[in-house]
Amino acid sequence: MTILVTGATGNVGRLVVQGLGAHVRALTRDPGKANFPADVDVVKADLDDPDSIPFDGVEKLYLFVHPPTARDVVERAVKAGVRRIVTLSSGAVTYGYDTTHHLPVEQAVEASGVEWTHLRPGEFAVNKIDLWGPSIREDGTIVHPNPDEFGQPIHEADIAEVAIKALTEDGHAGKAYNLSGPPQLTQRDMARAIGEVIGRDLTFRDVTTEEALAYYVSVGWPEEIARYVLGLGGYEGGDPDEFGDYEFVVQPDFEAVTGKPYRTFAQWARDHADDFTA
Repeated sequence: MTILVTGATGNVGRLVVQGLGAHVRALTRDPGKANFPADVDVVKADLDDPDSIPFDGVEKLYLFVHPPTARDVVERAVKAGVRRIVTLSSGAVTYGYDTTHHLPVEQAVEASGVEWTHLRPGEFAVNKIDLWGPSIREDGTIVHPNPDEFGQPIHEADIAEVAIKALTEDGHAGKAYNLSGPPQLTQRDMARAIGEVIGRDLTFRDVTTEEALAYYVSVGWPEEIARYVLGLGGYEGGDPDEFGDYEFVVQPDFEAVTGKPYRTFAQWARDHADDFTA
């Protein structure tokens, strides 16, 4: 029995590969980034080219794919013998903010007729590396216009842990797991946690939202995503979403599946201390 992990060198995919151990085929566009144990079957393929994907002998699939090729990828997988698909989706689907990115992938998987489980995480803690890392490494500052704004980032290891459970255990078919992360923190709290593990007092630059947007784009973030992160645009572009009095709730699905609480942001910071040092 072989499990195919797509996006195997991504933030979540690499942890899924490592956690599964044997009988794993890791799919990536750049095998040079794989750095997996010798018993992992690393293959070069591109989800944008479904014909390149080696599904032979695969019974289970961890899927992270873009909508344009999702249906073709799923159809090829099922035709080849895949009987269980675990999809990395988004919490935005749960709250109705996503109709064009992750929802079509979920729909393609559900229409396939095989066992399926969707993972719907919220804010990824790992985004802080790209958003905050450059300025922290440069001079110990953070570019964010509202240090007291709340967030609820999730450790990518928590997402991977649920994925592994859904791939290897029964009882998860037909379920969409909402993965929120631990209780909310302010941006200032998060900065303090990072500063403690790298031994620096981090400060926030005095910037406007538009100045922060320009900075995020300058360090490589797509403008549409940067606008969403800063509350300037909706999840799918256009006008900002109306969250109103939205309350950050700790969703119970992670503990129900794993039997333990979410990893804290402080734990995430300890795990990624090297990413914030020169």
